[in-house]
Amino acid sequence: MYYRFSGFTQRLVGATAAAAYSPQGLKPLVPTIESPDLIFGTSKPAPGLPAADPFLSTNKVPDLQKVFQRSDGLPIHLKLGYPDRMLYRTTMALTIGGTIYCLVALFFASRPKKEK
Repeated sequence: MYYRFSGFTQRLVGATAAAAYSPQGLKPLVPTIESPDLIFGTSKPAPGLPAADPFLSTNKVPDLQKVFQRSDGLPIHLKLGYPDRMLYRTTMALTIGGTIYCLVALFFASRPKKEK
């Protein structure tokens, strides 16, 4: 037996094989004779734009692959040098500081207040 989802009852209901394999909203493919016109398929750049995009530069991926695949014993998150070390140390300092702050707050929260 085949089932399909009923949008009216919001449950599974019995269905024929054709209805089960063609869900609501989807229609069977119909071959088209000609392809539709391209909406943005222009071959010339828009007026007022430079011929070459200024933000495009050389591909840096091969150079970065050489840097990251070098076997120098450093972990991958420290391969780029000084900026990576500073980011790593800042992250560790904030993590340790936050842990200490949480432990101190937990300590003070666990002590009962003294009545005067």
